Amino acid sequence: MKTSLILALTTLAITAAPAEARRPAPARAAGMVSAADPRAAAAGVEILRAGGSATDAAIATMLALGVVEPQSSGLGGGSFWVSQPQGGKLWTVDARETAPAAADPRWFYTADGQPLSHADAVPGGRSVGVPGAIRGMALAHRQGGKLPWARLFQPAIRLATDGWKLTPRFVDSLARFGGDITPATRALYAGPNGQPLPVGSTIRNPAQAALLQRLAIQGPDSFYVGPQAQKLVSTVDTAARNPSKMTTGDLASYDAKSRDPVCATYRAHRICSMGPPSSGGITVLMILKQLERFDMARLGAASPVSWHLFAESTRLAFADRDLYIGDPDFVRVPVAGLLDPAYLARRSELISPDRSLGTITAGTPAGAPPRIPVTARETAGTTDVAVADARGNAVSVTTTVEGVFGSGLSMDGIILNNQLTDFDIVPDKQGYLVANRVEGGKRPRSSMAPTIVYDPAGRVRLVVGAAGGPTIIAQVAKAIVGVVDWKLSAQDAIGLGLVFAPGPVAYAETGTQLDAMLPALRALGERVESKQLGLKANAVERVGGRWVGAADPRSEGVAMAEDGSVAAIRRVGLTKDRLPE
Repeated sequence: MKTSLILALTTLAITAAPAEARRPAPARAAGMVSAADPRAAAAGVEILRAGGSATDAAIATMLALGVVEPQSSGLGGGSFWVSQPQGGKLWTVDARETAPAAADPRWFYTADGQPLSHADAVPGGRSVGVPGAIRGMALAHRQGGKLPWARLFQPAIRLATDGWKLTPRFVDSLARFGGDITPATRALYAGPNGQPLPVGSTIRNPAQAALLQRLAIQGPDSFYVGPQAQKLVSTVDTAARNPSKMTTGDLASYDAKSRDPVCATYRAHRICSMGPPSSGGITVLMILKQLERFDMARLGAASPVSWHLFAESTRLAFADRDLYIGDPDFVRVPVAGLLDPAYLARRSELISPDRSLGTITAGTPAGAPPRIPVTARETAGTTDVAVADARGNAVSVTTTVEGVFGSGLSMDGIILNNQLTDFDIVPDKQGYLVANRVEGGKRPRSSMAPTIVYDPAGRVRLVVGAAGGPTIIAQVAKAIVGVVDWKLSAQDAIGLGLVFAPGPVAYAETGTQLDAMLPALRALGERVESKQLGLKANAVERVGGRWVGAADPRSEGVAMAEDGSVAAIRRVGLTKDRLPE
């Protein structure tokens, strides 16, 4: 990364906090917010200072991210929540988008009966699922909120009204991924010539500010019924490309859902994450349990064998994930079988420390229906928020519009998701229906994995999540191995380069410590390629009785304490291709 960019990001992080809060980090931090943009983290900190809970701060942070990071998340998308109240029971919220009732298994087929490519299916109305973000916030607020609903919107309304400055990452995203966005969407962030405005330009979004103000006053239902719902339906159903068949009834009937978390132990640490329709939590737990018989601590982060074992475990877990996980309201997901310790021990026995598996196939966990594997396609337009408050409440929430700038459509200044392209476009294979096929009212499978790790005494040790499509799973698993096995800080664990192996080929993040390991990995039989992965993770950890924040050094994100002080982050040398989405 050029020196000027480093200075710009550092300045951005410092100036995000109010002037009176710019002082050294306290010896004992109280609440902590980690987010992908310092202005969003500052919104969460404002709410903590006002007496809000971790849930309140997470909502305010998400709303602000929808203003300053609209290419990745916002009210036009959805989310998954994992929350641990101090002294209470862990809860999760599924605010994943749903397909319109009119959707059928050939939703993404042409008139002549041919399936669209993923790239052709994304732009326009057909890829838009009923947004779940606001209903998810409302359910989370009922379960863990403390301040009034309307108070949580104030920081985001100010940002949209008064303006926010374009960052290098946003401008790069618009230039690289903005080819399919509509003229109305582009006009929000580009000049009269249609080119992205330069870094540092001030963006004001009065339509978004007005929408936020209405939702603050009228409540979440106003998004799903009445004029607002009709406007959204009209936007997607009259889109120039791939018009949808969504109805106002689809919005009125949408509900965020409380789901059972998925939990397992790893070296005496209890780890809990999001269950189906997300595949993220289950797959993270499978990777870790399959690694448990290996002495990862002795091997260490500098050993090629560690990363070979990590790659092999990831391959095995992804084979099961691709075959069995979907929306549990529509398909049978063998959660207990997939997480059964005896089953995972048998899967782990397939892994050798001195050679790579030649062929990876899914296993047969208890309760598994007959299925045929397919290869899913996901893109990386997502963000994560990790929050802990002074009372000990902890929240990890991952929120997304799916691809960068979602479907390319916008309404009232917000980007609409392309979440339905997370479904498998072809609904059957070799005579079998695939678990993640399109169906009306169904939620597409996700890789999002908001996660909470507990120490052996049962206290929250780590709150972590990530963005980056299917790499989310590997990022979260790597962070946990880094903290638990390699005794790294959450900051250093997030900063480690990643080996991502969803199939036969492994991808080693270029420009990291892994570059030097490529020959050794290949000697172990790894088919490994050096690649930019576009990673982005956030975390809060409990260390010595205080909360310590971490943010991905690849991103523009920060971890900000309740007093407004910003954690020091060693920014890595990024090229444009490594800027995460």
